[in-house]
Amino acid sequence: MARVTLERDATDEPVRDTVRRLRDGMARGVLSFPLTSFHDDGSLDPDGFRAHVAAQIATAPGALFPACGTGEFFSLDEDEYRQVVTVAVEEAGGRLPVVAGVGYGWAQAARFARIAEEAGADALLVLPHYLVAAPQDGLVAQLEQLAARTRLPLIAYQRGQVAYTAASLRRIARIPNVIGLKDGHSDLDRLQRLTLAAPDGFLFFNGAATAEVQARAYAAVGVPAYSSAVHAFAPEIADAFFTALRDGDGAHGKPVERLLRDFYVPLVELRDRVPGYAVSLVKAAARLRGRPVGPVRAPLTEPSPADLADLGALLETGLDLVGATL
Repeated sequence: MARVTLERDATDEPVRDTVRRLRDGMARGVLSFPLTSFHDDGSLDPDGFRAHVAAQIATAPGALFPACGTGEFFSLDEDEYRQVVTVAVEEAGGRLPVVAGVGYGWAQAARFARIAEEAGADALLVLPHYLVAAPQDGLVAQLEQLAARTRLPLIAYQRGQVAYTAASLRRIARIPNVIGLKDGHSDLDRLQRLTLAAPDGFLFFNGAATAEVQARAYAAVGVPAYSSAVHAFAPEIADAFFTALRDGDGAHGKPVERLLRDFYVPLVELRDRVPGYAVSLVKAAARLRGRPVGPVRAPLTEPSPADLADLGALLETGLDLVGATL
């Protein structure tokens, strides 16, 4: 089948501009998924979140994705969501794209989409729908319904019960404001089929948990851009890994191998001890570094004292590998 080109008419210049900015950012650095800050009583901490986002932006990530999985989108009400996205847009100040998370069914996702649009977000990451499995026609219809209710560009996120076929990928790529796909399944055979089916200009993102561990494999099938949870608490490590991977890892003792062996793989092993640690450990590590992010909200739980001690030791190891300190 001949490869087609993703075409937008003249009215879609804002969409094309967002695609260009995202592509430029993806080539320049990791994608930042900031944590949402809460007070000890569980209430939203907008000032803490603003400080956290400002610190993230200061390290020059490729784009900012507030209120997504790492940002505990699932625990935010609409007013809190508005505050989070507004702060992210204000702190970004147009310097990098802001892609806000939306989710649940399309009707509720559309409510969050309107809030994100009013707050000034550049695009939306469409998180997997709630609870039920669905056929391919339904997965496509979910995006069609949401796309019809927002002017913002959409990035579909396949993970959990959402997994597109190549035929469905071609269909969603024809929806005018669907610009890309984030993959969290790590099924490289399926992902290769999707990248080959996609039109030129369609964006792909590695959204695997602790994406750095699979970054080389994803890049081999044409998906070099990735999100980094590590960036939320140790941008020094995340940026060192990104730079080494981009530059070919050919000098000074193969830093990619060293970071994978001594930091990232042990982090994955620690993460896999308890469900929800993919967020809980990230928040705990950020607190170890004095970041004002606060606790996680239920149903997530805080790391045990033993796991927290292991996390602290691992964090020190990772920072030492890149010449940074706690």
